[in-house]
Amino acid sequence: MFDIKWIRANAETFDAAISRRKNVSVRSSDLLAIDDRRREIIVRLNEAQEKRNALSKQIGQAKAQKDEAKAQELMAEVSRLKDFIPTGEAEERAVEAELRSALSVIPNLALDEVPQGDDEHDNVEYFGPNGTSATAAKQRPPKPTLSFAPKEHFEIGVAENNMDFEVAAKLSGSRFVVLKGQLARLERAIGQFMLDLHTTEHGYLEVQPPLLVRDDALFGTNQLPKFEEDLFFTSHGDSRLALIPTAEVPLTNLVRESILSEEELPLRFAALTPCFRSEAGSAGRDTRGMLRQHQFNKVEMVSITTPEESIDEHERMLACAETVLQRLGLHYRVMTLCTGDMGFGARKTYDIEVWLPGQATYREISSVSVCGDFQARRMEARYRPSGEKQAPRYVHTLNGSGTAVGRCLIAVMENYQQEDGSVLIPEALRPYMGGWTSIGGK
Repeated sequence: MFDIKWIRANAETFDAAISRRKNVSVRSSDLLAIDDRRREIIVRLNEAQEKRNALSKQIGQAKAQKDEAKAQELMAEVSRLKDFIPTGEAEERAVEAELRSALSVIPNLALDEVPQGDDEHDNVEYFGPNGTSATAAKQRPPKPTLSFAPKEHFEIGVAENNMDFEVAAKLSGSRFVVLKGQLARLERAIGQFMLDLHTTEHGYLEVQPPLLVRDDALFGTNQLPKFEEDLFFTSHGDSRLALIPTAEVPLTNLVRESILSEEELPLRFAALTPCFRSEAGSAGRDTRGMLRQHQFNKVEMVSITTPEESIDEHERMLACAETVLQRLGLHYRVMTLCTGDMGFGARKTYDIEVWLPGQATYREISSVSVCGDFQARRMEARYRPSGEKQAPRYVHTLNGSGTAVGRCLIAVMENYQQEDGSVLIPEALRPYMGGWTSIGGK
């Protein structure tokens, strides 16, 4: 969320940057008009309070001079001011709420290097800060060469009777799945492998966060108020709670309403959790298989840094997510999202897209974003710079999938499928699979 003082001081910069975001019509003049009304009310209130104080002194003087008529006249004026002040304060609160509401639905400003575009067709392949196509190709596993027509993941899973959409529909409706047997174990193995990798090699602290969160937490990571329809809510006494759409919500909010020391940064958190999304607005998309589910597992990474370190941390997080696919031998590409495809709270986003032979296309498996101080302002998350006596500064927040477990299961099934219907187990997962080298098949 933005500071209206910054917008007032940088109106042209704000307008130029916000115009790059898709379907955003707000301009600085709209916001400053609301703030002008708020300022006018504050001026009137201050003037009324000052006048009331001055009149109160004059009343004392009039009574000391035994001028009762003057005293009564002054008391009537004070009474009128006393009636105005509560009304003015209520008006001020209403305008402040209006301004906060207007600011809360404005997306973050994209960094200058983010490509301009309308949708995913305008995203640009990325090879690293100093990368070239040749060096990137060496790091990324090649596409598999299959001597038979590859199947999609659900064709493999249903044939093996380990992926059941019909029973899931009876239990919960569409966009749910029941995994059984070896396939259920393989998904569990993938999640454990990812979490172990990030905590033992990449320096993330494992966290088991609540799966239900309050509105304040959702506001902090910008799911509310704009994306309320994407959430599942339940009630708790007189208040409501939401099932987390991603572990980004509780992990990032671990530092809400706090002042950290610079020595504590960066903080890096990772969690393996279920995620719950209503998928509002996605009717008809990816209706077959496990690609777009209401409930899925994901390993999430969150970093909390200083402003000076956040860009480098973004590259680091991307490398952490890439390592997952490299260890699993899954071919992928990295895309820099354009302004029209980037998320609401991001300043810049990389998507990792894994190759799926069954679909003969790339599909997103991880999204890694740097948010600047956008979320920190919503959460009041700050830090105190070392050796400085200045006021605390807002931290920068970053988040990324490390990666989506269900989609990684899909990728393993499709890339390691064999003609007899079996699926080879990548070497990195075999310690988690009791030494099995393959599952399924005749």
